[in-house]
Amino acid sequence: MDTGTQAGHSEDPGSVDPPVGRHRARAVPRPGRIRSLLASGPVRFGSVAALACCLGVAVFVESRAATTPAEPAPSASLLAERAAEVERDPASRAHERTPAPTPPVTATPAPSPSTARPIVARTQVTRATKRPVRPSPVAGLTQAQMDNAHTIVQVGVKMDVPRRGLVVAIATSMQESNLYNLASGVLPESLDLPNQGVGYDHDSVGLFQQRPSSGWGTVADLMRPAYAAERFYEALLAVPGWQEMSVTGAAQAVQISAFPDAYAQHEDRATTVVGALV
Repeated sequence: MDTGTQAGHSEDPGSVDPPVGRHRARAVPRPGRIRSLLASGPVRFGSVAALACCLGVAVFVESRAATTPAEPAPSASLLAERAAEVERDPASRAHERTPAPTPPVTATPAPSPSTARPIVARTQVTRATKRPVRPSPVAGLTQAQMDNAHTIVQVGVKMDVPRRGLVVAIATSMQESNLYNLASGVLPESLDLPNQGVGYDHDSVGLFQQRPSSGWGTVADLMRPAYAAERFYEALLAVPGWQEMSVTGAAQAVQISAFPDAYAQHEDRATTVVGALV
């Protein structure tokens, strides 16, 4: 052994063993060793290829790190400013981390059923006013005469006058005025009232030719057919036993006429008229 050779080194002049210990440097293969590996045959070819691949990756990473600019570190003034913001507004940071309170859920009461009655639209039905039906004339009467006879009979029915009394009243009016509402030429005021002709028997007026001077009523009242008929029935009902009398006898008891038997000729026609109206 050469005394000039230091202990711990290999005798191979092409390689130098690395120092042992904590100050051991990274091993770098030398050209002589790479050649020996390549010359060792197929057995070591895979190891050499793997080693070359690892060396290429290491070189690429180191070159990438060298060419990529590093992100500058924040300056001292920026760090101080961020610290001051945290100290000034600790409540806001705490508020961001605190979940927002959930509002209480209030149950909505169900609407109670209404007790009010539903409004129902009512349709007003307008009924046409019925016109009074005018009775058709009978027994040879005109419409005006039949209307007057109708009024006389209606008044008697309201007063509960028997049917025979109705015949007496119609026969009397046929004799006195021919069933027309007559004014009097002697009483000028009667001419100003509704009338159907003029008579000249003293101051007699109306359907029954009743005289105001005898106490039957005023001219205006006696010229109203309904009033004149009512006064006649009142006088007839006041005659004792009038229902046993003849038609002409009962009429004469009320009228006190100068021709007492004249009413008898109208009895049949008067009966026909009453039968048509009752």
